[in-house]
Amino acid sequence: MNVRLIESVLGWLLLVYAAIMCIPLVWALIGKESTTVPFLITIVLTGLVGFVLTHYGRKEGRMGIREGFAIVSGAWILTSLFGALPLYLSNAVPTYLDGVFETVSGLTTTGASVIDNVEVLSQSLLLWRSLTHWLGGMGIIVLFIVFLPKIGAGAVHLFNAEVPGPMAERVLPRIRDNAARLWQIYVGFTLLQIVLLGLAGMSWFDSVNHSFATMATGGFSTKNSSIMYFDNPLIEYIIIVFMIIAGGNFGLYFLAWSRGLKHIWQDTEFRVYLAIIAVATLVISISLWLVGDGIGTSLRQALFQVTSIMTTTGFASADFDKWPSLAKIVLFLLMFIGGSAGSTAGGIKVARLILLVKLAWAELRRAVHPRAVTSINSGGKHVDPLMLQTVAVFFFLFMAIFGLATILLSATGLEPFDAMSAVVATLGNVGPGFGVVGPTTTFSSINAFGEVVLICCMLLGRLELFTLLVVLQPEFWRTRKSW
Repeated sequence: MNVRLIESVLGWLLLVYAAIMCIPLVWALIGKESTTVPFLITIVLTGLVGFVLTHYGRKEGRMGIREGFAIVSGAWILTSLFGALPLYLSNAVPTYLDGVFETVSGLTTTGASVIDNVEVLSQSLLLWRSLTHWLGGMGIIVLFIVFLPKIGAGAVHLFNAEVPGPMAERVLPRIRDNAARLWQIYVGFTLLQIVLLGLAGMSWFDSVNHSFATMATGGFSTKNSSIMYFDNPLIEYIIIVFMIIAGGNFGLYFLAWSRGLKHIWQDTEFRVYLAIIAVATLVISISLWLVGDGIGTSLRQALFQVTSIMTTTGFASADFDKWPSLAKIVLFLLMFIGGSAGSTAGGIKVARLILLVKLAWAELRRAVHPRAVTSINSGGKHVDPLMLQTVAVFFFLFMAIFGLATILLSATGLEPFDAMSAVVATLGNVGPGFGVVGPTTTFSSINAFGEVVLICCMLLGRLELFTLLVVLQPEFWRTRKSW
């Protein structure tokens, strides 16, 4: 393994990260906030470590699969550790572990918070929380590939390690061009939402923060009561539209832009994605209407929360923890599904769900016709059996980690359903769960051990299990070092 190359790349990434931190620093300076010094200290420390790594690292050498996994895993861990410093140094959180939890939640676009009262935070800290969402949404490494093209052929290993899920075919032949197009679309949608939310009545500061969180499917809000604070149907509908967009495949949007909108509707995954949202919204709307809510209110609240949970954004326009049991169990199941492959959403992903259903159906047919040769198609193309095996293994690992983490969290004293919802909310990068981690509460009641478990869940969920689990294997490191 080329350790020197890994050091060099991680060093450059930390230097870029330190430069990005200058954005909230400038905001703190303009507002004469007390967070100026914490941000300045963090930027200096991050930049110093980055400089040391680049100085002792080496750019030369081949970047292989192992180097890609190591760099991506190291990047997410380092950015989480350094990103927590402004929160901790400014006393926004009581412990450094709380700061790490908050930053990991931001970068992984989970949106689970340990801060009980975000409205007392300075604007620079609120901006930093939202900025971590926005950076993590499309991917730190994907952004890094755009700005530092000298990585060369190794960029494909970094791209695949950070975005390992079932993806649409590359829209452009070069990885750097793909990364650039994805970020251009991402920025474009973000700017459009900022303008629309501002025109709908949000302050421009709030519209920037909520747009960052929406397009990243994150969920951090500048208000304790999330979207409930604004009590504005127009704002809710704007956010609903952009949550649906963020939960879709960004590669598909590029194809639609360059070759026509028909490509969106022709995509099987996108149609199933919208169908799940529609059916879940109908079921929950009826559930709320039967308990006495008006039809209009029931439909709007159901659509918002279904979209928010399905896309793993985690905004709340109502206290869904008080909804009927049917509505809550539907939302709980949506936490597992998540958005489309190639989106900023978390969860198992609709593409995998489709393949799992087709695989199950094929096996049922095989039971009746043992000698029949069956093949599984997706989007009119034959699916490689290796891809099906990978999807099945992913589902098994996801459920196994869900079960193990639930047991560990239950051992801290949480009620079983509260523990399950906390785990799936972090493993699926959703944000709020039910009970003690519901939409009107925070994760501050979770003890230190539970926080560590959930931090691991958030990182595993964002990197879709394999990237982090691979580097934990002893044989991953049993290779001849290349110095």
